[in-house]
Amino acid sequence: MNFIDKLIEVISPQRAFERQKFRSALDAQRSYDAGRVDRLGGGWVAVNSTAEQIDAVFRDRLRARARDLERNNDIVESIVAGIVRNVVGKGFTLQARTADEELNTLIENRWKRWRRARNCDITGRSSFGEILALLMRRMIYDGEILAVKVYDSAAKVPFKLQLREADDLDTSITAAPNGNVIQGGVELNSYSKPVAYWFYERKPDGFSTHKSIRIEAQRVIHLFSKTRPTQVRGISQLARSMDRMRDTNEYLEAERVKARIAACLAVFVETNAPQNRVGRMATDSSTGQRQDVIEPGMIEYLKPGESMKIATPGGINTNAKDFVQLNQRLAGAGAGISYELASRDYSQTNYSSARQGLLEDQKTFAMLQDYLIEHFCQEVYTEFLISAVLSGQIPIKDFFGDKKDEYCEHEWITPGWSWIDPLKEANASGRELELGINTRARISAAQGRDWRDDLDQLAAEQEYAKQLGLQLNSKGSDAQNGKTNSTPDGETD
Repeated sequence: MNFIDKLIEVISPQRAFERQKFRSALDAQRSYDAGRVDRLGGGWVAVNSTAEQIDAVFRDRLRARARDLERNNDIVESIVAGIVRNVVGKGFTLQARTADEELNTLIENRWKRWRRARNCDITGRSSFGEILALLMRRMIYDGEILAVKVYDSAAKVPFKLQLREADDLDTSITAAPNGNVIQGGVELNSYSKPVAYWFYERKPDGFSTHKSIRIEAQRVIHLFSKTRPTQVRGISQLARSMDRMRDTNEYLEAERVKARIAACLAVFVETNAPQNRVGRMATDSSTGQRQDVIEPGMIEYLKPGESMKIATPGGINTNAKDFVQLNQRLAGAGAGISYELASRDYSQTNYSSARQGLLEDQKTFAMLQDYLIEHFCQEVYTEFLISAVLSGQIPIKDFFGDKKDEYCEHEWITPGWSWIDPLKEANASGRELELGINTRARISAAQGRDWRDDLDQLAAEQEYAKQLGLQLNSKGSDAQNGKTNSTPDGETD
């Protein structure tokens, strides 16, 4: 309140009150609607705190509910399965990128052997591709998954992976013996960098010994979607749509039960001679209690004084389909995918809209693939290569010298996605090759293949056809021979 307002307050309190009232109204117009605390916004209670302080309260409960949806909700499972299917598919293909092609071939062959279940998984049950699928699934449902680097001295390549669930982290301890802070089982240094993880010791039967073991962070790969700088652990990615999907499932269950009841015509008949009834006795012979069971065409005898009525429940709600579609669309949007992928319903799309939706979905899948490669695959490959060199499976004399990073160079080919219209897509790719704005490597990689393997296979087919006296008629083979075919219009094909 300034000097003038104070002076007016002394002379005329009424005028001072009116000035303050209008000033408050002007201030309200300049503020954020989402920040108001009136009757419309007063019930919106939000909290500002660190990510871990907020998430720690709800993490276990949300994880348990997400797992319940995984077991019982087919709508949620269809969304998650669609993401896993497109992100991981049959797995990622390794390409070693050292300067020595023979060494590259040797490394790739050793990797193909190691990626089998008995070699890469400490339990011997999951191949590397299956581990990738499991990682992606648990990141969505549980919000996080941990892979511990372990070593089996009896194996040719000692390095193996042990997957640990979020439940294995000991959240009961808050401080380490060395003074470091522990949040949610993760030991942090002064920069909030993880330096160790505290795990419960688990017996093979799944029960905990209530003893914790400390594992250095260098041996643990902790995968979760980080959305805030202060986030230490993950939280179920279904948290946004969990209520909606559960309500949808219960709504469909109610509609299903109502439809079953509507299909059963229940007729009630009153009689004064219950001992002479002819028909179905709807009582339990042992207790004498009525049985609340409805069956098609059933006839129910009532007690004296009761009237006859016909139960005719209404049919399925005509808006049920729209309700379910809306919730599937919102749940898919929350997961970053289109309604068509979430529901497998393509009845409302044409080629252009389907292709646009697919391209947007592929951006989501590509980001998830990059995350798995950056945070898991690259680290696993480096550890595999070190272990293979130390065990003598891959002989590289100067591996631990200045060229270590060069020997570790590699790439990953992720699963490709099928074309909606193969003819249109192939023509477009061919035109891009002619214009020099695309390469065979990118085109093959988009289909989940190695362009070198494609050319090697093409050369092998041509050589075999030549031995049989056959001529392969393909633009690819003509291009390899430097030939072009002229068309009547003077164009080349």
